[in-house]
Amino acid sequence: MDTPQDDLKWFGEGFDGFPKKLPDDVVEYIVFIIDAKLSDVQIRERLQAFQRALNALEKNFLKEYIWQRDALKLDLVRQGQQWLLQGRTNYGDSVADEWLIVYFLRALSKEFKDAWIRIYDSDGEFLLIEAANALPRWLTPEIAENRVWINNQRLLVIPLGKEEEPASLAQQQALDIIHSTPSRPQQYMKVEREAFHRLSGYPAAISDNQHHATLPLPRKVAHILHANPSYIAPVVEAFYLRDPISIRLLQPEKSKTPLSFPPEDFVDVSVRFTKVLYAQLSGQHWEPPPPWDAALDNLFKAGKPTEKAQIGLKITTGMQMLLSHSLYTSRKPSREIGLLLQDLENGDDTLPTDAEIASWPKREDDDGWLNIDFAEFEKELEGKGSGAKDAFGDKNAQENLKRMVSRFNDFLGDMEAGAEGADGGMDPMDEDNDSDVGDRGWEDPEDSESTDSEDVKGKGKAKTTATETEDSDDEAADAEYAEYEKAYEEFMKLSEAEKAVLTEEARALAIEQDAEKEEDEEIQKLTEMMEAELFSHGALNVDPKTAHKPGTGLLSNTKGKGEARVEDEEGEDEEDEDENLLDEDYNLAENMLKAFKGQAGTAGPAGNMMRAMGVQFPQDADDEFKRGGSSSKSRRKG
Repeated sequence: MDTPQDDLKWFGEGFDGFPKKLPDDVVEYIVFIIDAKLSDVQIRERLQAFQRALNALEKNFLKEYIWQRDALKLDLVRQGQQWLLQGRTNYGDSVADEWLIVYFLRALSKEFKDAWIRIYDSDGEFLLIEAANALPRWLTPEIAENRVWINNQRLLVIPLGKEEEPASLAQQQALDIIHSTPSRPQQYMKVEREAFHRLSGYPAAISDNQHHATLPLPRKVAHILHANPSYIAPVVEAFYLRDPISIRLLQPEKSKTPLSFPPEDFVDVSVRFTKVLYAQLSGQHWEPPPPWDAALDNLFKAGKPTEKAQIGLKITTGMQMLLSHSLYTSRKPSREIGLLLQDLENGDDTLPTDAEIASWPKREDDDGWLNIDFAEFEKELEGKGSGAKDAFGDKNAQENLKRMVSRFNDFLGDMEAGAEGADGGMDPMDEDNDSDVGDRGWEDPEDSESTDSEDVKGKGKAKTTATETEDSDDEAADAEYAEYEKAYEEFMKLSEAEKAVLTEEARALAIEQDAEKEEDEEIQKLTEMMEAELFSHGALNVDPKTAHKPGTGLLSNTKGKGEARVEDEEGEDEEDEDENLLDEDYNLAENMLKAFKGQAGTAGPAGNMMRAMGVQFPQDADDEFKRGGSSSKSRRKG
């Protein structure tokens, strides 16, 4: 069996290091200046001019922008014999940060026409992934590396040469091709249009990605966020990724450390988020530990809206975790917040007064984009959306959903997709047609003698019945799913407090059901033990090999069960069976007595069962005789 080829050369084969791979949620970008007329020094100057132009764009469009983790940054580096700009950004959960970087680099490529830009992430050439529905068939992920470039706002792809083997290019190979034959990289208009479709809303999308909310915060927290609003990103991340150590650090009685941001002296201030950050805070249910639970109750009593009070407290606890957890102490925001607190303690700075806070601008944005109209969502999935502005959720999400549905429909309609396509055919071995002799194209020796018309009719009826059963099952499943959707929609409309109450009730019900299940299992286990005990003593043996004559004994009636015996004159086998006909009453009594005798005077299942029915068994006379003759003599004298 052939092993996968990963282009790794082992020791003795020219080992050049292990393959490098970007971490998750990281995008990397490289800028080259390619112009045969420029000297090495001039190329460096052009790259520095590119950096200055990027800084100017950031000042114009990113004055209030909050990066999820890392900002866009290009460093001038020397690699081999050439200068280049290189940067890396961890965008976390905010894919909008990644596309903002694409927008800036593409916009700068219009001004710097000699700039060749490559951008990729942990998934590889993600621009091609975005345009997967429009790619030429030869452009597969295995050969796409270092073939995709941005130049003069265009998306260019280096195609395969006439005698070139289908494989990815090394970075230097791609640069040599661009140097020697600048016209070889091709522009595929449909691919470019699909790859850059997310950029159509920029630069307006930069401000649309922001969300403002007025929240109650401790005065010290409000002061720090006012000094640098971008601190909200690491604060939210610290709360969102909290662990047991973080929760312990929030409780002074456990951590033996005073709080840097005690939940007191709350003031109302406007906080700026990205939509991702705001959704991360508002979407998490959290039960605050002491003393934070008391602070939340005080905010409720003061008339603060429930959701606003909860989000404000989450921000405060996040800042406490960011400053006190060893995981974050080496990060730049933690160090800067620590310096601001030192200034307050040393008297170099003071907390803002109520009058100063009142002068700060306040803004409250509608958070309706968090709500989803599930009816409209279903219409969008079917491609029948109304197109209303506030139909459901975020506008960008709506556009992306429409495009996703369109691409999926195109995929389903691709009749040339082959074995891997949805409608492009099916492997004959995947079809279960073993019972359909006429359709499968080959004969089964075992079925060669059963091809008459009656069999065919029977099979047809069976197929019809199976189809009707499947249709009935599908209808039941659809009805169940519709009921679930309705319940989920009602649940999502509830407030955070109501959701918490319902969650607690569901948890209590689950615990109760688990307890009932454990009780049933215990009863089942005891029943099996009793059954095993009765079997061991023969109490449940319905076919004993005994010489007892039916119809006589303790429970015999006037007619006797023996009269039920039937003689069969047609064969000896049936006569043997008649000889083994049972007297159930006698067998039951005999087995119960044997089981009781097997208890040897101690408690057991047979005695317990009969005692529960009001029957008291006497001691076995044989046992009394074995215990000694004195008792027998005394009984005879009496």
